[in-house]
Amino acid sequence: MAKYGRIGRDSSHRIATLRSLSIALFKNGRITTTQAKAKEARRFAEKLITVAKEDNFNTRRKIAKDINDKEVLNKLFTEIAVNYSERNGGYTRILKLEPRRGDNSEMSILELV
Repeated sequence: MAKYGRIGRDSSHRIATLRSLSIALFKNGRITTTQAKAKEARRFAEKLITVAKEDNFNTRRKIAKDINDKEVLNKLFTEIAVNYSERNGGYTRILKLEPRRGDNSEMSILELV
């Protein structure tokens, strides 16, 4: 059994998708996507927030590999990680929506708590 969800993509496309979803989540606070993508993006984003709670040069470089938007990177370290400094995980929540009209995919909202 895999340690991750494949979400119908090869590895490079999957990582790019998770990075893009995480950037959108940090920028907007909430995103609407399919349930499978939301579950994987949650795992990815929560790991980034956990690392960002310790703000130093090394952690900024480590996260800058995944977050290539400077504004979002700065927001992650100065606003988002500071808000969750006392919290030991569970930074996001997934809310289920009704299925998408075109293909009946399960949709959900991924948002920061």
